[in-house]
Amino acid sequence: MHGNDYPIGTPGTPWGDAERAAWRQQQSVKRSYRDDVITRLDGLNDAFECVQYGSLPYDTEYPLFALKSRQWDHQRPTALITGGVHGYETSGVHGALQFAEQGAGAYLDKLNLVVCPCVSPWGYETINRWNPEAVDPNRSFLNDSPAPESAALMAFVGQLPGALLVHIDLHETTDTDNSEFRPALAARDGVTHDEWDIPDGFYLVADSHKSELAFQQHIIRAVAKVTQIAPADGQGRLIGEPILDNGIIEYAAKPLGLCMGLSDAPFVTTTEVYPDSPNASPQNCNDAQQAAVQSALDYALGVRS
Repeated sequence: MHGNDYPIGTPGTPWGDAERAAWRQQQSVKRSYRDDVITRLDGLNDAFECVQYGSLPYDTEYPLFALKSRQWDHQRPTALITGGVHGYETSGVHGALQFAEQGAGAYLDKLNLVVCPCVSPWGYETINRWNPEAVDPNRSFLNDSPAPESAALMAFVGQLPGALLVHIDLHETTDTDNSEFRPALAARDGVTHDEWDIPDGFYLVADSHKSELAFQQHIIRAVAKVTQIAPADGQGRLIGEPILDNGIIEYAAKPLGLCMGLSDAPFVTTTEVYPDSPNASPQNCNDAQQAAVQSALDYALGVRS
């Protein structure tokens, strides 16, 4: 499906307020941010301080929460883990929570940890890539951001004491990227987007301005023990991009407004899990996200020591 096939808008014409409103009216709540995310934060009080860093200005109130190391040490480096920037990418949210619950304890005496498990709760509840204004938060980490989700996270991270050593942003690539989200994007912008092959497996997106290939390779090796790494397509690419190495591509993070570009951390990456694979399960996807986070932290700490 291309933008011309999408049921909202006029082919070749970008959406205006009426089309965005029509799109928004089609969305509905399908799961609970409060039940799935907020209730799990209470169980982490011993290790983390739960900080509300914002609230979204939508019809339903969506408070935004971060978990922050309770025993903060200014002599330690800081690591940021973000999930749910695209709310529909489920293992990004639950992988971040699983790391906080099961894996973080091994790092609390080495790093200051900040975990933002669900950056886009409206997107999580409605299973959407965009926010209610049809804006993609993961293209909005920019000055004067058009997405309140992105602006709130940027402001919060900007006031953290010290500099970040590492930032891991947890994402998924799903079959609905081709069936819904790319056609919607084409219609919204009044253009045509070709479909791409959805990679069958895990891959990483590095920041082309600081690829740190050895860092990315370290994560791929760790995740390969948990789930399959996405092979290249027939053109030797992943989602249309040239491959740097097995399961690794790169984007220019800051110019594109990607979440992984919100700081000057030297070690950054975006994970991409494929939940629609016949070889995957929700638990396997969460495990892959946790393995990616822990291997990223291990590498960054090893380089720093």
